[in-house]
Amino acid sequence: MKGSRPLGLLFLTIFIAMLGLSVLFPVLAPLSKELGITTAQTTWLSTVYSLAQFLSAPWWGHLSETRGRRPILILGLIGFAISFGLFGYMAHLGMEGVLTGTPLLVALLAARVAGGLLSSATLPTAQAYIADITPPEKRAGAMGLIGAAFGLGIIFGPAIGGILSQGGNLLIPIFFSSGLALITALTALAILPESIHLRPKTQDNKAKVSFLRGEIPVLLVVSMLTTLASVGMEQTISFYIQDNLKISGPEAVKTISIALFIFGMVAVAVQGGLIRVLAKKMPQSTLIWIGLAVMGAGMLLMPYMHTFWSITFALCMIGFGSAFIGPSISAALSLQVAANQQGSIAGVNSSATALGRMTGPIIAGYLYQYVSPGSPYLFSGIVLMVLLVVSLGSLKTQKPAVTAH
Repeated sequence: MKGSRPLGLLFLTIFIAMLGLSVLFPVLAPLSKELGITTAQTTWLSTVYSLAQFLSAPWWGHLSETRGRRPILILGLIGFAISFGLFGYMAHLGMEGVLTGTPLLVALLAARVAGGLLSSATLPTAQAYIADITPPEKRAGAMGLIGAAFGLGIIFGPAIGGILSQGGNLLIPIFFSSGLALITALTALAILPESIHLRPKTQDNKAKVSFLRGEIPVLLVVSMLTTLASVGMEQTISFYIQDNLKISGPEAVKTISIALFIFGMVAVAVQGGLIRVLAKKMPQSTLIWIGLAVMGAGMLLMPYMHTFWSITFALCMIGFGSAFIGPSISAALSLQVAANQQGSIAGVNSSATALGRMTGPIIAGYLYQYVSPGSPYLFSGIVLMVLLVVSLGSLKTQKPAVTAH
C-alpha cells in the first residue's frame, strides 16, 4: 500500500499526539509548585517518562511486526490518553489535599511511568509504518514529513497550554491532552488502514535485528548523542538568553518564545520541505554529514553569541542541522534491515533517542551551573564534530543490507 493518503493521516496523528504532549510544557513547573513538589522532584516526572520509553519502545516496535502497525499505534494513543487522564486525576487529588507529600509524588510518578510505557508504542510504529508504505528513494523525505509533524506539535502545543491555563486551572491542559489523544485514537481507528500483510509466526518472522551488523551501531550512537545535544540545548537555552540579555519576567518569556519559535520554524521548514527535495538527490549518509557539520557549528558558535539576534542565528543553525539528522537516520536504519524487522529497528532507535533525552538535561544542567553558561554548547559541539569524523569513515551508503521479504 503506497500513496499520500495514509502518510497524510499519519502526519495528522503524530502532530496531534505531539501537540497533546507539549501542551504540558508550560504547565508542569507552576503545577508542581502548587502541589508542593520541588524542582528536583519535578525533573523526575520527565526522567521516568523517558526511562519507561527507553525500556519499552523496542518491544512495541517488534510487536507491531506480528500484530500489525495499526492496532499498536492506536493502543499507544489510547495509553497516552489514559495515563494523562490518570496524571491529571492524581494532581486533582493533590490540590484537594486527599494526596500529599510522598504518596502524591509516587502516584504522579506511577502515572508518568505508565504514560512512557504505553505511549512509546506510537513513534516506532509510526516510523515502521512509513517504511512499509514508501520506497527507499523517498523514505528520508517521508521521515522528514513526520519530523515536521513533531516540530509543529512542539511549536504550537506550549502556546495552547498557556492559553488553556489562563483562567488559573492548571489541570485543564492535562485533561485537554488526554481527550485529544483519545480523539486521535478514535480517528485512526476509523480511517487509518493497515500497512502490512501480517505473516504467520514462523522462524523467519521471528528474526532478530543484529545491532552489530553494518552501519546500525554507528547510526544508533549518532541518534542518541545528537538527541542528547539537542535536548541539553533546549533545557539550558532559556537561562542562557536571560543571563546574556539580563532580562526576566514577562519580557524574558516573550523573548525566549520568539527565539524558540524561529528555531522551530527553521527545523520544520527543513524537515517538511528541503530534505524532501535533497533526499531524492543525495544518500542518507551525505544528509547526516551535512546535519552534523551545521548543527555542530551552531553549538560551537553559541558561547560567543551574546545578543538576541546572534543567539537566534546560532539556534537556527542548530535547528537546520538537527532537521537533517533525525529523518535521515530513521531512513538509513530502515534500509539496513528486512521488511519484517522495520518495527524492531524503529523501536531500538526510539530507545536510543529516549536515552539521549534522559541524559542530555542532566549533563547540560551540570555544565551550565558548575562550569560556565557556554560549556554545554561547547561540549555538544565537540561531540557532534567527533561524530562527524566517525561517520565520515563509517557511513558509506544506505542501500538495503537485507532483501525485503
